[in-house]
Amino acid sequence: MKLKTIKLLFAFVLIGHTAFAQQAEPNNQPKFDDIMYRRGNVYRSASGVPGPQYWQNSADYVIEAELDDKTNILKGRLTMTYQNNSPEDLSFIWMYVEQNRFKSDSRGTLTTPMQYSRYAGDTDGGMAITGLSAKTTGNPSAKYLISDTRMQVFFNEPLKAKGGKATISMNFEFKIPEEGMDRMGQLETKDGIIYSMAQWYPRVAVFDDVTGWNTEPYLGAGEFYLEYGNFDYKITVPYDHIVVGSGELVNAKEVLSKELLNRWEKAAGSDKATYLISPEEVGNTKLTRPVQNGKVTWHFKMNNSRDIAFATSKAFIWDAAKINLPSGKKAVAQSVYPASVASKSAWGRSTEYTKASIEHYSQKWFEYPYPSAVNVASNVGGMEYPGVSFCSVRSFGADLWDVTDHEFGHNWFPMIVGSNERRYAWMDEGFNTFINYYSTVNFNNGEYTSDVAKSLNRVQWFKWKNREGIDTYPDVAKSMNLAFTAYYKPATGMILLREYILGHERFDNAFKAYIKAWAYKHPQPTDFFNCMENVAGENLNWFWRGWFKGTGNINLGITNVADNAGYTTITFADKGDIPMPVRFKVVFEDNTSETIMLPVEIWHRQNEWDYILSSPKKVKSIDIDPERFLPDIDMKDNSWIREN
Repeated sequence: MKLKTIKLLFAFVLIGHTAFAQQAEPNNQPKFDDIMYRRGNVYRSASGVPGPQYWQNSADYVIEAELDDKTNILKGRLTMTYQNNSPEDLSFIWMYVEQNRFKSDSRGTLTTPMQYSRYAGDTDGGMAITGLSAKTTGNPSAKYLISDTRMQVFFNEPLKAKGGKATISMNFEFKIPEEGMDRMGQLETKDGIIYSMAQWYPRVAVFDDVTGWNTEPYLGAGEFYLEYGNFDYKITVPYDHIVVGSGELVNAKEVLSKELLNRWEKAAGSDKATYLISPEEVGNTKLTRPVQNGKVTWHFKMNNSRDIAFATSKAFIWDAAKINLPSGKKAVAQSVYPASVASKSAWGRSTEYTKASIEHYSQKWFEYPYPSAVNVASNVGGMEYPGVSFCSVRSFGADLWDVTDHEFGHNWFPMIVGSNERRYAWMDEGFNTFINYYSTVNFNNGEYTSDVAKSLNRVQWFKWKNREGIDTYPDVAKSMNLAFTAYYKPATGMILLREYILGHERFDNAFKAYIKAWAYKHPQPTDFFNCMENVAGENLNWFWRGWFKGTGNINLGITNVADNAGYTTITFADKGDIPMPVRFKVVFEDNTSETIMLPVEIWHRQNEWDYILSSPKKVKSIDIDPERFLPDIDMKDNSWIREN
């Protein structure tokens, strides 16, 4: 259109309405605007993948630790090689000493509500650090500062940018908590204590291109954000203990009897769980251990991991089976548990569950990279670490499947895709809960069911006045909301995206691309948003803004149906805060039907839309979202049925 014509039209409209000037009727653009600043740079591309100058630092650990099972104290020596790949020199680094959470004056203790909290724990612990040495070049430094669960380690000479290396070593010691905030601790059994060991060594914090040093204190609900590296660790325990841990046991011949080694080889090649130590053999060290007194050191290695955990006990039943991976590689699924829960209705199926979970996620999304996956019956309700899960000893049946599948799903989020759990719980808990849904549907021909996709079950919470948004930090969220803000609502959103908005093929292409691009790296929310949009070819600002930020809701409806000669006019309304495409099923009076999808763009300008259904047949009924994926907060007007 010519500029002169546009000016004339504008003048006509202005003259015609001057006498009736009122506040302008707004359009819906704010609902479709960018959710946040999402422009790319050399570190993080606008396409949602690492940029050409993306960097992250790394940390390799060599650790030796010893358990005193009389005093329940763990002592260790750590040597960490830290590589600074950032573009700036560092005069210090920050590390986490998270056993300090178990002190009476820790920030976590002082901010834990008096009423029941999952994240309450012992308060008589804490980590002692001695013999620290931090060396870049020249003389090593012994200077450090501990503030709650963080430790600042200083260098005498700055650690050089773009590849400089430092060596930090120290001794550490702590009393193992009995109640470890539902993440670690001790479980009393008739045959001995099961020690579930996590956050057990000083770990370096992440230094990244977004925040610099990420030093949020360890309070409770907020989990972890860690650098990747290689681990070489040794655990010394009483001779009658079995140790399982992250990674590969590299000295099996020194700690297992010939009989156990033979059984290991058999289990590693079997698709069915095979006993290494049966219920009848618990405590029979002559059969299972090559040493009959003193202490024994178990040696493990784990590469390209962000953390390690282990468990040890003399009470373990131990079984294992082969994990088949898409590339043809193999791994080993293992379970350790006490005799009291060995039945096939309980932990006797743990290895079956572990194997099925790992195989499904490997086939569906990204291949499992580690040599083993170990499920530990624990005092912990459910907690994940690379290659190791702690699950409640009291779980059985469907509950044991759910917790096992969930904790091992975390190997993809956030162990492989290393997001910041302390800030963005939805990027690990939510994504994991999403993939858990499909794993459960797939397991054993649907033996167990999942209600994650039944979004209408959560409508009452979506309408609750005390609800909070997905973007609420986990340590800020009210305890009654955390399950929804971190788990259910983001998982529901991901299911909506796959089943209702994008479809399987476009969603899967984009989500797999995101996992591949950010495997062993540190994505931010914007990286996820950008990657999904670029690969799927869809501007989803309206969805990210509406679903992942704030507390808005979906409320679609049918306001009118009018018969005309040769066609039917259907009027739809968007009465909610979040625009959404309208998928609806039309059933005609001859009982034929069709399903139609109207794009989200119908809501760009207004909140009502007339759709012309070109058919001479009379409509009998109309139903929005016939598969019920939408958590519409008012279903009364989602269906229309012709009155006789």
